[in-house]
Amino acid sequence: MDPLIYFDNNATTRLAPEALEAMRPYLTELYGNPSSIHSFGSQVSRKVQGAREQVAALLGVSDPIEIVFTSCGTEGDNAAIRGLLESRPEKRHIVTTQVEHPAVLALCQQLEKKGYQVTWLRVDQDGLLDLDEIRDSLSDDTALVSIMYANNETGVIFPIDEIGAIVRARGIPFHVDAVQAAGKVPLNLTKSPVDLLTVSGHKFHGPKGVGALYIRRGISFRPLIVGGHQERNRRGGTENVAAIIGMGKAAELALRDLDEEGQRVQELRDRLAHSLLGSCPGCRVNGHRERRLPNTLNVSFEFLEGEAILVLLDEYGICASTGSACSAGSVEPSHVLRAMGVPANWIQGAVRFSLSRYNTEEEVRFVSDKLPLVVQRLRGLSSLGREGARQKEGWEASREADAVGVRR
Repeated sequence: MDPLIYFDNNATTRLAPEALEAMRPYLTELYGNPSSIHSFGSQVSRKVQGAREQVAALLGVSDPIEIVFTSCGTEGDNAAIRGLLESRPEKRHIVTTQVEHPAVLALCQQLEKKGYQVTWLRVDQDGLLDLDEIRDSLSDDTALVSIMYANNETGVIFPIDEIGAIVRARGIPFHVDAVQAAGKVPLNLTKSPVDLLTVSGHKFHGPKGVGALYIRRGISFRPLIVGGHQERNRRGGTENVAAIIGMGKAAELALRDLDEEGQRVQELRDRLAHSLLGSCPGCRVNGHRERRLPNTLNVSFEFLEGEAILVLLDEYGICASTGSACSAGSVEPSHVLRAMGVPANWIQGAVRFSLSRYNTEEEVRFVSDKLPLVVQRLRGLSSLGREGARQKEGWEASREADAVGVRR
């Protein structure tokens, strides 16, 4: 069997060995509750505080108090949006984009049904926003603006500082989903006009089940989860200590290697893109070529099904994902690619490759060799299918003509 080649790092990442080692003691002998007064619990509390400082450093936050640990990015997004709305009950307007992650998209759709007005900002064919549309969408009734830092499907990066300046000038809170950006591009929230920002540990080689929400000091916010004094009364519940410590270590590693690994991974990504565009007819890149995450490549293969490509890639031990989602047994086109105006004959054939620090040049060569074979095989089947359909259509037409002749 071929070795596993994992190019699905925007879905989740491999846990860094250093993060696992940092977690081990807090899964075994150091099991104290960090809220306890005794010294056994206090030493755990100090370690949690250390992790808070590590995450703050990755995000460019000068005061670690502004970091609140959560269970994941989805909770962080929900906490940010609901927390802002509940602290401003008189305002009933939300501004977001058509290409958000479902954690924001589904919540805003739900809020829309409950009477909130939602402005869904459009993107162009490269997946970019129009700053004038953002400016024009704001009103005195706008409770918040929520815009992702980088798109999870295409990797397209939005100009967050420019958007934040527009939003701040109107005195409106600005939330950013940076789940895909953290650990991949530099962040400096101390100098950025962002009020709340969401990240998730398992996207940068930390464990699953832990995330963080940055809340700028002075922002009016009501907690989503109540029932305890933890996280300075901003998120009740006993902390997931081992996961928090693992996330902190992963944040430290990501910050340490950010520039070097970002450049290396981008070169691998670009090498893969160049190879596929040259070897696979009917192939295109989705999203802006420059303004995107260094690790993300979303490509479409005309007239093919992304799911079929993934099944055949899996036979070679290659893990990737599609730009579409399956729901209730039916394949729904990617809402991101639809918003970008990608034609239907390309949209179903979208595949996302997302790399990480653990991917190698040899793996890129392997995928570059195998994917053209997969595409060639599927195009042959597709061609046979179209020819079979034409033959069936002709046979049915002939049979109908014969039947008409008999009736006459």
